[in-house]
Amino acid sequence: MASERQPLRVFLGAFGQPGHAFPMLALGARLAERGHRVTFETWERWRGPVTAAGVEFLAAPEYQPFPTRERPLKPYEAVVRATPVTLAAIAERSPDVVVHDILTLAPALAGELHGTPVATLVPHLYPVGEPGLPPYGLGARLPRSERGRAAWRRLDPLVEMGLRQGRRELNETRRRLGLPPVARLHGGISADLCLVASLPQLEYPREWPESTHMVGPMQWEPPAPEVKLPPGQEPLVLVAPSTSHDPGQRMLRAALAGLRRADVRVLGVSNRRPLPRPTRTGGRARLVDWLSYERTMPRCALVICHGGFGTLARSLTSGTPVLVVPHSGDMGENAARVDWAGVGVRLPWRLLSPLTLRLAVARALDPDAGYAGRAAEVAAWAAANDAAARAAELVEALARR
Repeated sequence: MASERQPLRVFLGAFGQPGHAFPMLALGARLAERGHRVTFETWERWRGPVTAAGVEFLAAPEYQPFPTRERPLKPYEAVVRATPVTLAAIAERSPDVVVHDILTLAPALAGELHGTPVATLVPHLYPVGEPGLPPYGLGARLPRSERGRAAWRRLDPLVEMGLRQGRRELNETRRRLGLPPVARLHGGISADLCLVASLPQLEYPREWPESTHMVGPMQWEPPAPEVKLPPGQEPLVLVAPSTSHDPGQRMLRAALAGLRRADVRVLGVSNRRPLPRPTRTGGRARLVDWLSYERTMPRCALVICHGGFGTLARSLTSGTPVLVVPHSGDMGENAARVDWAGVGVRLPWRLLSPLTLRLAVARALDPDAGYAGRAAEVAAWAAANDAAARAAELVEALARR
């Protein structure tokens, strides 16, 4: 056990998608500020920002966490390949604690093989279900009555069947690595410490495990240039597409077309992905390649996004309501929580058009709807709760048990 005054050696691991790498980098930077020696194993693309934060960079084996058509790996096959590499890095550094991203299991298994305490960072909504709640990922709102909760309970056997299959696959992976099986259905989440970097306003009421802590979003963003805002005094609407979905920029094109004659200013971000065909802007609309969400979102009246949790959390902690057009993955779930919490509007992907988007923007900007006020309450909570500091304290406590 490390002493209270002794700096810790901390090993962090997260695959390189921004929604997973950025929260871990925010934690690593805070731990380094607190005097600890921190190593972050992630993709090569983040070497510069990691070292700039005073954290040792370690290139991670780069693999997709899920099979794809191009890389049809068997379940957990990539984890089996990556774990020995990460184990060698952990053995060389002998950390006091390992923190892994929920989708990055190699550091967790390597830490366990090394005999090091392991914590899990969940950089989005808590994905573990509870009887009476809609299954995570379905994108359904919390039921309003006992009859509704009873209806969802009927799905519990099917949900458990899927979880048992996942446990079998995880335990086969553990067997191949020389680890004993786990009995817990969510065996990829640490039983010692789980850090949920979500927002309490978006979490359905539930019983929380003792080892699970809601810390709030841990946010970091790469440097970005200053951009010139569209002229005028009308409400500013930011269109912030996903960096990894909607390759045809359908949402951005619908916003630029649908809001052309609306009484708003529009600032669109292409994320350095050209539109498939020329789109007219000018006037009260401007299109940029990249910008700082941290500096821009507090100046906006509304953010239109696909519903990736990082963009969603940045907007709400800036006090800005959202219009979510969920594309895929967990975006539908995030959109449902936005609707339930009353901090914005959701527009189903299948209904997206310039007209429907314009109508949804009008609804989101309606002052009588209360979206801005509830987003301001989220921002006040975030300002009063330093997520990275709280997470760092919990990691220190685990290391010093």
